[in-house]
Amino acid sequence: MRFLLKPFQLLYSLYAIVTFIALMIPVFVWALLVLLLGRGDRGNLIYPACTLWGDVWFVLIGVRHRNIYETNADRKAAYIYVSNHISYFDIPSLVKTFRRPVRPLGKAETAKVPIFGLIYRNTIVTVDRSSPENRARSVRLLKQTLQKGISVLVFPEGTFNETGKPLKSFYDGAFRIAIETGTPIQPVLMPDTYRRMHYRSVFSLTPGRNRAIFLEPVPVDGLGFDDIGRLKQEVFDRMERRLIELGAEWIGEEAPGKPPADS
Repeated sequence: MRFLLKPFQLLYSLYAIVTFIALMIPVFVWALLVLLLGRGDRGNLIYPACTLWGDVWFVLIGVRHRNIYETNADRKAAYIYVSNHISYFDIPSLVKTFRRPVRPLGKAETAKVPIFGLIYRNTIVTVDRSSPENRARSVRLLKQTLQKGISVLVFPEGTFNETGKPLKSFYDGAFRIAIETGTPIQPVLMPDTYRRMHYRSVFSLTPGRNRAIFLEPVPVDGLGFDDIGRLKQEVFDRMERRLIELGAEWIGEEAPGKPPADS
């Protein structure tokens, strides 16, 4: 039966890719105009265009997104958001998940790419660890961003989780930054992006629901660098426990995995 549906899966994926690119062209043009002519925080002018793109594209491809808040925390406060990373679909889901401007954390080297780098360095918080001086400059930029009430997003797993476990081990970066800037960490789970698009192929896209679940923030008041490991483990445990409760479908999958059948 799945073999018979394969051509329709391919056609749907091609349709989604074409509409993705078509809708992204005016956003890219707008971003260039803002960066060349705009003033102030130009990233904040670009982000609404991205959210509009996401709203239209998700409707066209039949994906129903919903944000679920399992916390009463202030939604307007600035956080270091950390999220699981299981699918290519995590990235377009960001503009549906975060309805206010947010700055993903990215490598400074990418800002050197012609044209794209211009947009990148105005919409991403870049971190350069090549020297203590550059790192200190990056931390100052992070603090300035957070002081403006703009949150930062980090995927602490670094790459796709292909382990068959709820989460891969976390890197220290997000937790070190949280302590350095005194910013609470808020875990955000994306339990459905794996079903929407398997990490093995961009041609595995399927319509259906797509949730983002906001967990209780983890404060960092009074913590020092000696507490990075403990903070990281606490956040990891909270996210892992909730993913297990949600029945995340990739748990127990043995690589190389197969895309799950949609319901």
